[in-house]
Amino acid sequence: MTASGTFGYGSEFADFVPLDQLGGIIVKGTTLHPREGNDYPRMAETASGMLNCVGLQNKGVDYFCKHIYPEIKDLDTNVIVNVSGSSPDDYAECAARVDALEHIPAIELNISCPNVKQGGMAFGVTCEGAASVVRAVRERYHKTLIVKLSPNVTSIADIARAVEAEGADSVSLINTLMGMAIDIERRRPVLSIATGGLSGPAVKPVALRMVWQVAKAVKIPVVGLGGICTATDAIEFLMAGATAIEIGTANFLDPTVTIRVRDGISQWLDDHGCRSVQEIIGSLND
Repeated sequence: MTASGTFGYGSEFADFVPLDQLGGIIVKGTTLHPREGNDYPRMAETASGMLNCVGLQNKGVDYFCKHIYPEIKDLDTNVIVNVSGSSPDDYAECAARVDALEHIPAIELNISCPNVKQGGMAFGVTCEGAASVVRAVRERYHKTLIVKLSPNVTSIADIARAVEAEGADSVSLINTLMGMAIDIERRRPVLSIATGGLSGPAVKPVALRMVWQVAKAVKIPVVGLGGICTATDAIEFLMAGATAIEIGTANFLDPTVTIRVRDGISQWLDDHGCRSVQEIIGSLND
């Protein structure tokens, strides 16, 4: 699949990638109300990765339902909406409106955005906060619920177990790691709000470790992401216990990377006498 925020709404990549050959497209973050996002600059290149503080800029779920959904509903792949909010009620209402869309089979719940009602802390950094959002959404959303976990925590396995207990059908991880870049000539942060989310190859070892820990801690499927650029990267995540993967930042470098990785996985399976990818999922000898 393609990770939220890195592949637009899918149709933008139709000239580069046969969309019907993707397992799914997770569209950019959608909120109940429109969001302007943060001031520029809000992206910065770093060693082996990038920082961003876009701030979930979008026109809101009603605009999505009225204007964007009609354009993407007939894409021959699974279109999944990434849902964010500032309170459990916001998340639930946004999810409920997406629930009514016939051709959207799942949502990915982003629980690492600021929680205004709890002093600005992220929902995803405590078991209680994560559980409260999933509980509220599960009451009003009746299709597949994937919960995207924050890596900025002490024990991601505990968070995963908490959302599983509240009805999550799957978890995806990791979201970005908090990072920073400084302009030493101006003696100022490069990003407009000083800090941002680090993604790309630099985060892969952390993501891989967390996927391995979570896959052993929960019974629901785990979707792995974080720095995947090659088939080898993807296979590592599968062996660590992921049953599916998402590719994000690499889409900015090579818009055809998803197909290249897919074909590379198939070739590796053939070369190693595997009849199905299922044979290598969770096969790590640890």
